[in-house]
Amino acid sequence: MVRLAKMRKSTSDSSLERLIYCRNPATTTGQTEMKQTNWRSRMLFKTFPVRESRHTLPQRKSYGPTTEEVTQWPQSLDNLLSSKCGFTSLRLFMKSEHCEENIEFWMACEEFRKIRSRSKLKSRAKTIYDEFIRADSPKEINLDFHTKESLHQNLLIPTQSSFKAAQNRVYFLMEHNSYPRFLDSELYRQLCRIAAGER
Repeated sequence: MVRLAKMRKSTSDSSLERLIYCRNPATTTGQTEMKQTNWRSRMLFKTFPVRESRHTLPQRKSYGPTTEEVTQWPQSLDNLLSSKCGFTSLRLFMKSEHCEENIEFWMACEEFRKIRSRSKLKSRAKTIYDEFIRADSPKEINLDFHTKESLHQNLLIPTQSSFKAAQNRVYFLMEHNSYPRFLDSELYRQLCRIAAGER
């Protein structure tokens, strides 16, 4: 806790600290309302416990992408999503833009396709439908009427490909909206500097 407090203090005191300004889509006024997002404190200092031996106390180390990872991310959205750090970074970025339901739905579909049990398929399909598809659901995604109707009918006898059309639609939306904006964001530039060993 003491070390974490010191890290937070050093982060706020750093002259190299940069803040990212992004539009707040919830604003209803004619003027542009901006909010500050401190990416460094939210992600770049995210730490994980690492146990070096049975006789040492757990230590913590910073986690960041490699140079190889960040250079592969602009090549395709698949490369970004297949990287653990890339997926986390995109999800954080999309959360700042209030559209994280898309990447969460995409991930839920990826996990759904791995289920083998029919009973679990049916239970999980209903959960995904209630969370992302149903009208007025807490994380409703943007799908056309026919796709929603098809998904509703598939709930009776779900298969591993029940959400494939909807997942492809959401992937398309991310690929042409959130993904290009992420690559043009200050968060991505900071991750590139971290990977290169800069601070």
